[in-house]
Amino acid sequence: MDLSIIKQKLASSQQKGQKKVYEKIDYSKIFWKPKPGKHQIRILPSKFDKNDPFRAVELHYGFSKGPILALTNWGEKDPISEFAKSLRKSSEREDWQLAGKIEPKVRYFAAVIVRGEEDKGARLWEFGKLIYEQLLGIATDPDYGDYTDITDGRDFTIDAVEDVVAGRKGIKCTLLVKPKTTVISDNAEFVEKVLNEQPDILTINKRYSFDELKGLLDKWLNPEADTEHPIMSSETEDDEEQTSTPSTYKVDETVGKSSNSNKFDELFK
Repeated sequence: MDLSIIKQKLASSQQKGQKKVYEKIDYSKIFWKPKPGKHQIRILPSKFDKNDPFRAVELHYGFSKGPILALTNWGEKDPISEFAKSLRKSSEREDWQLAGKIEPKVRYFAAVIVRGEEDKGARLWEFGKLIYEQLLGIATDPDYGDYTDITDGRDFTIDAVEDVVAGRKGIKCTLLVKPKTTVISDNAEFVEKVLNEQPDILTINKRYSFDELKGLLDKWLNPEADTEHPIMSSETEDDEEQTSTPSTYKVDETVGKSSNSNKFDELFK
């Protein structure tokens, strides 16, 4: 036995077992989340689509600590979406309820600058369908038009208050468009920066593969099943536990092939 080689292998193994230090992401520089109070913002033209400042993104909730990007955002097949579609073909009420629970939810994002916080640059504002439709309505109103215009656009006043949203505490926002048109900024360098340096929502978080999402769905349907090889995030160590929001849906194992666990097996073989 060559002890020098053994020592090298020991040191290498110990280094692999050490917890990695990852660069901490300051999400306050990426996302703008309105706090209670009044804010003045400017919605920017999108760097990624000159014709549409809004980006609709499909997200999975309840399968991990945070939302997961659906593969449909890249035009690819998504196992969770596919399973939800298969459940919609059933005539059973429970299947439709489960489909509604697991199918991706659409959220909308727009690049904005917050007045008084211009030093933070362009950030992403996330909102739901109600605000999205309000913003579309204002844009189609001939009295307002393109409020994202660089020289003749308009700011918005956002009145944010604490409220119960979807059954839990959250922030409810009221929009008020400014009557006067203004430039984004008199500083041409700043304007160029916020137009060209906008966060990409599809690259901020991990992109899960088809098999990884299928594994999360299988685990969600069978929360009691033991897995020798848990799906790990790229930001976790192999020996760390990765938790997910538990499902309240009970799989009836006595139903046999009609159970959702077996439907999962049948769909993905």
